[in-house]
Amino acid sequence: MKTLAEYLELVTVAHGHLCAGQVLGVRLAMLGLRELGIEDPIAERKRIVTYVEIDRCVTDAVALVAHCRLGKRALKFRDWGKVAATFVDLETGRAVRIAAKESSKQEAREMFPELEKEAGQQKAYAQLSDDVLFSKQWVKVKVQPEDLPGFKGPRVVCVQCAEGINFKREVVVEGRTLCRSCAGEKYYETLPRHL
Repeated sequence: MKTLAEYLELVTVAHGHLCAGQVLGVRLAMLGLRELGIEDPIAERKRIVTYVEIDRCVTDAVALVAHCRLGKRALKFRDWGKVAATFVDLETGRAVRIAAKESSKQEAREMFPELEKEAGQQKAYAQLSDDVLFSKQWVKVKVQPEDLPGFKGPRVVCVQCAEGINFKREVVVEGRTLCRSCAGEKYYETLPRHL
């Protein structure tokens, strides 16, 4: 595993800037991987699946350190709005969930009261102990076969919109195979014409 300074340099380039969330994300991922005994996440990339619980700067840092990507199916997003990630070792079945403690913000303010909030958090998050920054839970995660990296499964077609559906994400409603959108789970609204 790289050093904190090396990861912070890499994440600054990848994300476009350095912020407190990135420092926290790097530390969070480093702790999760250490707990699982994974020293080289690049060499052991097929061994790790990571679940992140927020779509903020932290997630970019976690993905970089754990070498997990959405496109490789090794990064899973659960929109829970929490600064937390669960690291699953597919080889051993062990999983650890690391969550940022809310109290770490106050710890940062107390550690560097003379600094502006963001600068103080960046500096403090780089220095505070893991125990002060994070809570840790050993958990069990059943990764479904269709959610594993490299899964190859049947592709089905929605009978309503005729779009293909991968990875067993279809739903059957009254005997009809539908995509989630046609089954009513739309995140978008279809417009009558192009605006």
